[in-house]
Amino acid sequence: MNKIKNIFAFAIVIILIYSCGTSNTTPIDDFDYEAQALIDNDTLVKFLKTHYFDTSVDSVKVLVSGQTALYDDTSKLKSMIVTEFDIDYTLYYYINREGTPDPDKGYPTVMDSVFVKYYGQRIVTTDSLSASVDNNSNVWFTLNGVIRGWSHGFTNFKGGKNITDNGPITYENGGNGVLFVPSGLAYANTGQGPILENECLLFYIDLYDIVKDTDHDNDGIPSINEDVDGNDDPRNDDTDADGIPNFFDLDDDGDGTLTVNEDANGDGNPANDFNDPNNPTLADYLNPDVK
Repeated sequence: MNKIKNIFAFAIVIILIYSCGTSNTTPIDDFDYEAQALIDNDTLVKFLKTHYFDTSVDSVKVLVSGQTALYDDTSKLKSMIVTEFDIDYTLYYYINREGTPDPDKGYPTVMDSVFVKYYGQRIVTTDSLSASVDNNSNVWFTLNGVIRGWSHGFTNFKGGKNITDNGPITYENGGNGVLFVPSGLAYANTGQGPILENECLLFYIDLYDIVKDTDHDNDGIPSINEDVDGNDDPRNDDTDADGIPNFFDLDDDGDGTLTVNEDANGDGNPANDFNDPNNPTLADYLNPDVK
């Protein structure tokens, strides 16, 4: 079953959807990303102070008398600092419902595959939202391959329970909420399609299900655990320097033996095999001297 799950996750990457694909946030010019991060946060704070969440329609609305501004709704509005290229961005998320998954599933990691529904809008001004810029229902994607606001935002929600019975795939009590994404965790100063440069975004999200411990290359090691340098980002770990990150590399150390076959003790986990007496703390699958 795990092998099928992992192959399925690998296939998801191959057909990764265009919607909210990975943004080009790498500082490749002299644009002041740090200054823009401050502008983005100011925009988001002003928006959050002038809007509320209308539970009757599960939607963000302009603040009216008698309602609590999103910014002041501290029981449901949370924030997290996400660091990208040494710039700190504040990502805000509103938890309408955290989600009640099957017992063996919890929060997804930034490398896991998720089954979701979403609807996105541009925050044009602190008082104005655009029409939908992107929306989709019942779609799988992996959180390492989308904008970083999604990669980190979805990790604060859980999935629901699959109650499908001779009909369309149906989930109940999945995670539901809103992500408020600074431009630096979306499309930065490049934009994409209808999304202009330096625009903050709002996404309504429903998280139905996850593939726990997604293994993109089916090598027996969950992608989230292929973070060799320990910086919480497996995307930049490439042990054999072949241009393919470990989480997507079938032979992590480039020794000609597939990682999945460097499981000397046969327990299905190559990460706990250490057979080099001269380097006893380096796992075999990362050690080109052990094949």
